[in-house]
Amino acid sequence: METAIVIALVAAFIIWRMKPSKGVNPISTAQLKNVLNDKDKVFVDVRTPGEFKGRNIKQFKNIPLGSDFSKLPKDKEIVVICQSGMRSSQACKQLKKLGYEKVTNVRGGMSAY
Repeated sequence: METAIVIALVAAFIIWRMKPSKGVNPISTAQLKNVLNDKDKVFVDVRTPGEFKGRNIKQFKNIPLGSDFSKLPKDKEIVVICQSGMRSSQACKQLKKLGYEKVTNVRGGMSAY
């Protein structure tokens, strides 16, 4: 009985962590390809510098998760990517807490690109 409760709690936690943040626009990598040259967007890659150096999209600026995001412009849409979508989701939540209104998370990250 206790094992079932623990499994249910772990499953609920994982589902809660993976659900999109309120106010964050999720896009696919196919949709990303259509907006890469949009000058009204700021593209942020939150992977480590080593991951970014290994493979990146030229429009993206490397600002690793845990960095100060407050210097990003608030008048532009911030598009965030990572390796799988988990760190970028966390970064999007941080941006929303900082008052950014237009925040987009790339689902699947570089693994899906």
